Amino acid sequence: QVHLVESGGGLVQAGGSLSLSCAASGSIFSTRVMGWYRQAPGKQRELVATITRGGTTTYADSVKGRFTISRDNAKNTAYLQMNSLKPEDTAVYHCAADNRISLTAYEFHYWGQGTQVTVAA
Repeated sequence: QVHLVESGGGLVQAGGSLSLSCAASGSIFSTRVMGWYRQAPGKQRELVATITRGGTTTYADSVKGRFTISRDNAKNTAYLQMNSLKPEDTAVYHCAADNRISLTAYEFHYWGQGTQVTVAA
């Protein structure tokens, strides 16, 4: 069992930056992959970024070059640094974890409650 707690969301102007954190507790085995997905009202869930325990990362095309995912394995914590934010980045951002790789946004076994990110034009 894994418990994920996100922090760091908020309101920012377009072009600004925000940093999200996700602290995981419980089974370390189940946090082999940690990631972030987002969901805006009326839209499909989008997998934003993932990172393995070994540091391999993936990004959605929509955020490449603007967002950076990282993790501190000793703290079992993942981070998402978001730069050059756009209004279309507005969504609830959820941390997710699993021991499997190459998952879609709907397949992660564990996820957090989410944190709201709002980007004003």
